[in-house]
Amino acid sequence: MTDPIADYLTRLRNAIKANHRVVDVPASNIKKEITKILFDKGYILNYKFEETENHQGNIKIALKYNPVTKQSAIKKLERTSRPGLRKYSGSDSLPRVLNGLGMAIISTSQGIMTDKEARKNNVGGEVLCKVY
Repeated sequence: MTDPIADYLTRLRNAIKANHRVVDVPASNIKKEITKILFDKGYILNYKFEETENHQGNIKIALKYNPVTKQSAIKKLERTSRPGLRKYSGSDSLPRVLNGLGMAIISTSQGIMTDKEARKNNVGGEVLCKVY
């Protein structure tokens, strides 16, 4: 697999389209941080990190749906930077997703954070993905 973050986002997208409640994803440190951000911002219901016999581990993610309309809290997941074309932004040119209603997830020197946190901390980095 050449792009594990794109695989993570694709598994989430496919589970949402199939109306699954829970999705399993192979774990890595970056995926764990992205999952924590999605949970903190209210895009997923819950998550759990599980250890496996190969020491890689799994992430179980409970997806969040509207109880009345059955629509997912995540409308779109879009990979921005990829191995073939990395996208970097300085602190002054970080992207605004849906004029601030969505969020971009940025990998900075101070860790993985949202675009709003990166602006507040005045750091730039690689724009991993956009969520809304």
